[in-house]
Amino acid sequence: MPSGAAIVLLSGGLDSATVLYMARDQGFSLHALSFDYQQRHRIELDRAARLAEHCNAKHTTVRIDLGVFSGSALTDPAIPVPRTHGLGEGIPITYVPARNILFLSYGLALAESNGVHDVFLGVNATDYSGYPDCRPEFIRAYESMANLGLKSAVERQPMRIHAPLMHMTKASIIRAGTALGVDYGLTSSCYDPDSTGRPCGQCDSCGLRARGFAEAGLIDPLRSENN
Repeated sequence: MPSGAAIVLLSGGLDSATVLYMARDQGFSLHALSFDYQQRHRIELDRAARLAEHCNAKHTTVRIDLGVFSGSALTDPAIPVPRTHGLGEGIPITYVPARNILFLSYGLALAESNGVHDVFLGVNATDYSGYPDCRPEFIRAYESMANLGLKSAVERQPMRIHAPLMHMTKASIIRAGTALGVDYGLTSSCYDPDSTGRPCGQCDSCGLRARGFAEAGLIDPLRSENN
């Protein structure tokens, strides 16, 4: 089993929570990295902190000025979050400009500063049909780019970017996480939760989550809490 430390990009959502537990299962000590960019679903930051605590992971939250990200329904309160499940119909309005490019840059900087060579994130095949920065070719290209520009990679050991969910369905992700002991009641997937964190149940992300639990034959603990 791999040993040493790993950086895990942890949003507090279902996918990144599963990846956190996968990295732990592989024997890594964990440093979770979350991002506060004043997203409307900021409840995920509280969930990320709780997940990191459950996994005995060190946890850092980076604050990014809202002015960096514009034109997205996740950051601009004037743009409504779509209430129809429209994935596969082009790049959705919930796309955040260059988000994974920037998040991975922070992850790689934290990794190199601490002598770490493994970075995990939760992009997957269900999402990359809509988001260009969730595609496998993006991850491969980013890793190649990083290893050309990082001193540690040039002098010692290449950086590895792990996307273990890339070719998994939502149902298979949920089954895998459940087997690893992920408490999905601690996660938040909704793009537009209310002030208490209650999911809207109508956005694309809520739809993907509901379908995933149904196809996995499992009950979503958040659904149980909110009934």
